[in-house]
Amino acid sequence: MVKVECVHDAGAKLGESPVWDDQEGVLYWADIDAGLLHAFDPVSGPRAPIAIGERLGCFALRAGGGAIMGTESGIYYYDFGTGERSLLAAPEQDRPENRFNDSATDRDGRWWLGSYGMMKPQRAEAAFYRVDPDGTVTKWLDGVYTTNGLAFSPDGTTMYLSDSHRDVRTVWACDYDRDTGTPTDRRVFFDTREVVGRPDGGTVDADGCYWMAGVAGSQLVRITPAGKVDMIIELPVERPTKPMFGGPGLDTLYLTSIGGAAYDPVPPLAGGLFAVTGLPAKGIPETRFAG
Repeated sequence: MVKVECVHDAGAKLGESPVWDDQEGVLYWADIDAGLLHAFDPVSGPRAPIAIGERLGCFALRAGGGAIMGTESGIYYYDFGTGERSLLAAPEQDRPENRFNDSATDRDGRWWLGSYGMMKPQRAEAAFYRVDPDGTVTKWLDGVYTTNGLAFSPDGTTMYLSDSHRDVRTVWACDYDRDTGTPTDRRVFFDTREVVGRPDGGTVDADGCYWMAGVAGSQLVRITPAGKVDMIIELPVERPTKPMFGGPGLDTLYLTSIGGAAYDPVPPLAGGLFAVTGLPAKGIPETRFAG
C-alpha cells in the first residue's frame, strides 16, 4: 500500500534538488529562495540547515568529497568541512535575472544543470549546461523558460529534461552518447497536458520508469520508458517539486515542495519534505560528480 508522509514540515520557501547520499545515509535538499542546504537523516531526523548566502538552485555530491552547486551567481565547488565555496564558472553573468534551477549527474560523472529566468513576465532565456570532470562548462540548449526534469536512464543512454512553463509543459527524451556526454535526437517523451500538473523535477527507477513531480497538480506521476502513464499518486500538497529515491534499500521516494514562494497564506505542509513508501519500484544509486 502506497503511503505519503510529511517527514519534515520544514516550511521551505522553495524546496528543491533532493540528493541521496548513500555513503552517509542522509538526504540533502535545497530551499532555493532561502539559500539553505538541508539534510534529513531517516533515523534521527532533520539537521540544522546550512546557509549558502544566496539562492541555491541545485547541487550534486562530488566523488572526492564536498559538492558542486548552481546558485544565483554561478557554479561553485563547496567544502562541507570549511563551508567555503570556490567559483568554477559564471556562464550567465550577462543574465543577472537568471539563477540555476535543476540538475542531474549522468552515469559517467558529468553534471548537467539548467537555469531559470526570474523576470516577470518570464522570457525564454534559460539554458541547459554540462559540466565535465575537468571543470569545462558547455552550453547545450538555449531558449528555455524553466529548465527542469533532468534525469538519466539506468543504462545512461537516454537523457530526460523538461520545461515547466505553462505554454510548454513538456518532457523530452534524448539519445545520450556516454563517451562524449552528447545528447541527440531530442523528442517529446511526455506531454503533461495528459495530467493535471506541469513537469517539475524528475528521477528514474531501476525499471527505467520516469517519476515526475506534477507541480500545481498535487500529483506524482510514474511514466514508462514508452512515455505512457503507469501510476499517479495524489499528494497532500499542490506544488511538489522533485522526487529522489533514498533510504538503505532505495525504496523510499523523497519529495520536496514549494511553500512560501507561491502562497499567501501558506497552506498546511507546503514547503515540507515528504516520503512515499510502499511503491512497486526502487531507485538506483546516484552517480557522484567525478570532478
